[in-house]
Amino acid sequence: MQNINLNEKVPNFELEGTSNLAFNLKDFMGKYIIIYFYPKDSTPGCTNEGIDFTENIDKFKKLNVEIFGISRDNLKSHENFKNKYNFPFELLSDNEESACNLFKVIKMKNMYGKKVRGIERSTFLIGPDGVLIHEWRGVKVNGHIEEILKRLS
Repeated sequence: MQNINLNEKVPNFELEGTSNLAFNLKDFMGKYIIIYFYPKDSTPGCTNEGIDFTENIDKFKKLNVEIFGISRDNLKSHENFKNKYNFPFELLSDNEESACNLFKVIKMKNMYGKKVRGIERSTFLIGPDGVLIHEWRGVKVNGHIEEILKRLS
C-alpha cells in the first residue's frame, strides 16, 4: 500500500471496528473525518486522549466530523476500552498495520531503555472530498483537541 501525503486523496482502506463496524473510508465521504492513531488501549495518555474527544463530541458533530481511533490492539481490547470510558466513536483495529503504514505512524521508540516499534501518537483530518487536509504528528494530548477544533473553524 502506498503512503499518503498532505493535499492528496486518501486511498480507500478497510478495518474492523468496535460495534461490529466494518470500516470503509469511502462510506464516510461528504463528512470531515478525524483519524487518530494512538499507541495502546487503556494506557494513561491514550485514555486521556479518548476522554478529550468524548468531552468535545458535540462540537465535532456540529462541524460534520466523524472520529475514529486506531491502534494495533485487537477488537476485544478495543471493545473493553470503548465501553469502560463510554467513547461515542468507534475504535478500529489495525493489527496488520495497513493503515499505520499508509499514514506512516510506526516509529522506533524508547521504552524503558529498549528500542521498540510503536505508533507515534498522530491525528489526521480528511476533508469531505477524501483529501488529507491536515496532520498532527508527535501529538501531546494536552491542548490537542483545541488545535483540531481551531483548524476546523
